[in-house]
Amino acid sequence: MLSTLYIENIAVIEKTNIDFTKGLNVLTGETGAGKSIIIDSINAVTGHRTSKDIIRTGSDSAFVSATFTNISKEIKEKVLDLGFQVDDDTLILSRELSLNGRNTCRINDRPTTVSTLKEIGIELINIHGQHESLELMSPESHINYIDNFAELSSVIDDYNVSFKELKKLNKLLKENGGDESQRLYEIDLLTFQVDEINNASLTVGEEEELQNEKKLLQNSEKVRQYLDKSKSILSGYNGGNACEMVDEASTNLIKASNFLEEAEDVSNRLSDLSYALQDISAEISDLIDELEFNPSRLEEIEIRLDEIYKLKRKYGNSIEEILEYGEKAQKKLKKLLNYDKDMAEAKEQYEKLYDITLEKAENLTSLRKKAGKEFSHRVEEEMKFLDMPNVRITVSIEQSPLYSKGKDKVEILISANPGETPKPVSKIASGGELSRMMLAIKTVLSESDTIDTLIFDEVDTGISGKASRKVGLKLKEVSKNRQVICVTHQVQIASLADNHNLIRKNVKGERTFTDVTTLDYNGRIEELARIMGGIEITENTKKLAEEMLNNN
Repeated sequence: MLSTLYIENIAVIEKTNIDFTKGLNVLTGETGAGKSIIIDSINAVTGHRTSKDIIRTGSDSAFVSATFTNISKEIKEKVLDLGFQVDDDTLILSRELSLNGRNTCRINDRPTTVSTLKEIGIELINIHGQHESLELMSPESHINYIDNFAELSSVIDDYNVSFKELKKLNKLLKENGGDESQRLYEIDLLTFQVDEINNASLTVGEEEELQNEKKLLQNSEKVRQYLDKSKSILSGYNGGNACEMVDEASTNLIKASNFLEEAEDVSNRLSDLSYALQDISAEISDLIDELEFNPSRLEEIEIRLDEIYKLKRKYGNSIEEILEYGEKAQKKLKKLLNYDKDMAEAKEQYEKLYDITLEKAENLTSLRKKAGKEFSHRVEEEMKFLDMPNVRITVSIEQSPLYSKGKDKVEILISANPGETPKPVSKIASGGELSRMMLAIKTVLSESDTIDTLIFDEVDTGISGKASRKVGLKLKEVSKNRQVICVTHQVQIASLADNHNLIRKNVKGERTFTDVTTLDYNGRIEELARIMGGIEITENTKKLAEEMLNNN
């Protein structure tokens, strides 16, 4: 459950710490005090999309942390699988928002990403706000309620494996359904391209080798001159002989070593150099012998390079790209040549897979129809308790073309008055009826839901009097098995709380500050009296508030 929420520099909240308990927790306060900021902060720390606009004016960043205690075994295993440590079944999520757009997220003080926060957050908290009541107005969302109630996720996943493969085959058949003349044209073109590339017998690195050889042939006379000059310097063709001079110097040093011992080492080094120079001279001679200018070879290279250049203009910027193009063209050509056989096999495979997919979709329909009846009955019972005694709920399931959820178009229909035929929610439900219907659905779904914390943001919209009392009792009932946090304006709901937090706005100087206080017994009486009495709180209002609190 959510034990502590710490908020810093979010909107009008400079800094506050909110403690929650088991059971029913309520948040009350005057309109504009900042109740919605609490929900925004919880959304932020559980990885939902958040704007930097919520950062308090004058601050560079905002920070939220949420401490969860007694987390379930499933949550603990998920956190461990994601690579985070869990001590004492406690989990701390935190997120810092900056004006520069950066997000710093942590799980148990270890860095993480926003998406990982969300992945864990959706397992910890389920938030029901006014926008979810509006979702009831959209029939497209209704199928999710039935599927969640019937716990069909694994069945839908299995169906989707077949459906996705069916879509691929359908796409293949459509893409290859062109006219015969176009296919023959492509075969001729690809055959020419493949033959042209194959006949060229290209090898990777060939162009660079040819360019180097061409460069050498074009400059062979210069190279010969340089080699001859180097040979002359070493071998003495030009009035001196470097090899003999080094050898003579070494001999004289040997003689000197008879009287100067250190000269022997220098002599040995010169002797080694003499041998090396002789080897180098021989190698230069070999290079001269190998060097030849062959005009016909240069012409061959020019022709080959021109051929490569033309292929590059057509098929790629390098030999590697040309060969890659050839491989792809070869595969496409093979596919076109085997078109009739491949299409026949694809059609046969499509028909078989269609039957399998349709059978899985029909199984989903059967499961939904069965679940729909039970769902309708359960939601009706909950709504009757919530002061709608004549309500009738029907789940309409009509057939549609195959799609990612099967072949069903699902819509929840409602009749709030005797004698009226159930109709779409969007046509007849009032705001108060929507709120109660959503609470009823949430209550029914919560029985199969493993999430420990449910948050209801102004679920009492459009409800008052006896109905709001029933809503409070239902929230109290749900809170027996999980933690419930509720933002409310109704005294009938607030009086049932196990833990009551007051959100209060203050103005100091020219700045607005919001703080959150956990109320004691007397504080609760004052707040319940304020909700009932408005601006002026009388002793009678306080007595009524105390009586209501004691009765609960």
